[in-house]
Amino acid sequence: MPHVTYPGFPRIGRRRELKRALESHWKGETPAAELLKVAADLRQRHWKLARDAGADGVPVNDFSLYDHVLDAAVSVDAIPSRYRALFERDALAGYFAMARGRQDNQVDLHALEMTKWFDTNYHYIVPELSAGQRFAARPDKAVAEFREATETGHAARPVVLGPITFLRLSKTIDGSDPLALLDALLPAWLGVIDALAEAGAEWVQVDEPALVLDLDEATRDAYLRAYAAIAKHATVRILLATYFGGLDSNLELAVSLPVAGLHVDLARAPEQLDAVLDALPADKVLSAGILDGRNVWLSDTTHIRPRVETLHRRLGDRLWLSTSCSLLHTPIDASEEKNLPGQLGQWLSFARQKISELRRYADAVTGDLAAKQTLDRQHEIVAARLSSPEVVRNDVRARVRGLTPQFGQRRSAYAHRVAVQRERFGLPDLPTTTIGSFPQTIELRTARASHRSGKLADDAYLDILREEIRHAVRFQEEAGIDVFVHGEPERNDMVEYFGEQLEGYGFTSLGWVQSYGSRCVKPPIIFGDVARPRAMTVEWSAFAQSLTDKPMKGMLTGPVTMLQWSFVRDDLPRAEVCRQIALALRDEVHDLEKAGIGIVQIDEPALREGLPLRRADWAAYLEWAVDAFRIAAGGVSDATQVHTHMCYSEFNDIIEAVAAMDADVISIETSRSRMELLDAFTRFQYPNGIGPGVYDIHSPRVPAEGEMADLVARALQVLRPDQLWINPDCGLKTRGWPEVSEALKGMVAVARAARARLVAVT
Repeated sequence: MPHVTYPGFPRIGRRRELKRALESHWKGETPAAELLKVAADLRQRHWKLARDAGADGVPVNDFSLYDHVLDAAVSVDAIPSRYRALFERDALAGYFAMARGRQDNQVDLHALEMTKWFDTNYHYIVPELSAGQRFAARPDKAVAEFREATETGHAARPVVLGPITFLRLSKTIDGSDPLALLDALLPAWLGVIDALAEAGAEWVQVDEPALVLDLDEATRDAYLRAYAAIAKHATVRILLATYFGGLDSNLELAVSLPVAGLHVDLARAPEQLDAVLDALPADKVLSAGILDGRNVWLSDTTHIRPRVETLHRRLGDRLWLSTSCSLLHTPIDASEEKNLPGQLGQWLSFARQKISELRRYADAVTGDLAAKQTLDRQHEIVAARLSSPEVVRNDVRARVRGLTPQFGQRRSAYAHRVAVQRERFGLPDLPTTTIGSFPQTIELRTARASHRSGKLADDAYLDILREEIRHAVRFQEEAGIDVFVHGEPERNDMVEYFGEQLEGYGFTSLGWVQSYGSRCVKPPIIFGDVARPRAMTVEWSAFAQSLTDKPMKGMLTGPVTMLQWSFVRDDLPRAEVCRQIALALRDEVHDLEKAGIGIVQIDEPALREGLPLRRADWAAYLEWAVDAFRIAAGGVSDATQVHTHMCYSEFNDIIEAVAAMDADVISIETSRSRMELLDAFTRFQYPNGIGPGVYDIHSPRVPAEGEMADLVARALQVLRPDQLWINPDCGLKTRGWPEVSEALKGMVAVARAARARLVAVT
């Protein structure tokens, strides 16, 4: 009988219980003991849910109060010195200071850097290391959670981040090679494994997703040395877990490592099945990730059943059936959704349902008649979805087929456009703006919830939104900002808001997934062909523009981000879905232009996130991703200024593609990295406007004017004054008005002082 399991589970709870407990604790309303009890209750609830759904074993230590990579850093005592005193005094306070910064009358600490976890929309905290780093084992968390599970009767398998992936994800502050720290790291890392073994663990899952990346010889050698040392020392069986892609050229390396089992992703990379089976040593367990841990569709049994049969025939009792990766990236339970359109509800499979699916496949392959019949019914449901009129629209597909290169062209080159725009807007050098959203207060969120539930009438709700926009405009006038935004009070989420107005999208009530820390999103579900039945933002942008003579940006979420931050249908190529979205957004851009909105921002924070993990696949992705952005922005007049915004990205990887997007202005997140990301723009000599963030909005601390002035000075070392914009790192939705007011007024003062210095020099 195949063993049914999964690599990890969502942390936040069905109704975001962890989010609420965290934010209450950060406000000083909930003591640490109460927060930790909420966390413990969630773990117990989730383990029971998984076991009831059919899991034979549960992972532990996959839970985190903020981020599992930060947890891994703490587990080996990789705590930067500036946090050490606070951490030793109050470990929880020190932990959260590393995650989100801390500013009070005792300390003023920046948060550690944050970036995307491989090609997902989950953000991890980047460990900060240096040459000569010392490590020490801190196994308490992992051991405690293992004991919690076993004491309540669960077959538990601790999960730890592997040493090579940990080092590859880390940053050294002195420019040294993180892999040079391997010999120093291993004793501490093995100390955690030893403590788990002493607590009774038989298996430990060691996550090494770096094995699906392109690896240089130094990394390959590091894997061989590390796992030889682990095999020599460890007394537990190691399940080496890879995910987010195929092993490909790293298959020989992976199967050669002296571990007891190997987990592979057969959802993202089903083509590797035969090669893995042929290469797998006869004494190793194979954990087969047959179901997609990152999407929400009921699996197509016509593909999965033959794979399971092949796996079972070749492996027998050495087969574990699993999801491709941690279920962190999916909502918890589709049965909670009561208001989905049409047939969508029966097409979905969230974390709980995926574990039940695994159970059915395991039972069916060993002859269980009821499981076979259930899978037969599942096949009928999936087949009906693929031909449903709710899914297929011939008019949308015909429009995509009619696309030509001209759809992606601006009327003139940037050098001409910038002169036309300078004359239209009359902006100073170093113009100031924000990224789009302003704080969404508890009063605003309460009003939105009341309106959704029918307790607040349409007219009353619209009055509240208009007053919020008036307040945002008044504030920007008072602060002296040069290019305004309307603040987006009408928007719940930058993707969900647009998806709700597009055909082909569906929405859940409780389909929450974690983005970072307590930040959760409820991704829309793209189940059908996408079209825009009516204008989505024009009324709000035009209203805001009527309140001021300053230029007002129209704010849109770009096609790649609308794709990446949704659960995407699996019956069409992603490129085609993206072009459908691009055409819908193109219509919106043109309607904004007709309404007199002279600046349109088409945000693409997920462009880098969508980049395939293997370099050989980059060109094809970037071609259609850039093409989609250009379709959305194409055809507007030279006097219409197109902005875009991107979140944490390794721009060296994609700088040529960013330039090919041909946005008039790009804003990027750079404050946590102290403008390091500008190196890519310097090397490439990016010609268009750039707004590198000077205010880290992911932290509650207010930056001093001197900090922002230093970042502006750094930017001016590599950018022309006529090229540089001054703005925060990202939208301000999650921040409070007092801190935003202080920070933005400081930002404007810094910009004005920098302009004055430029005038004095010239």
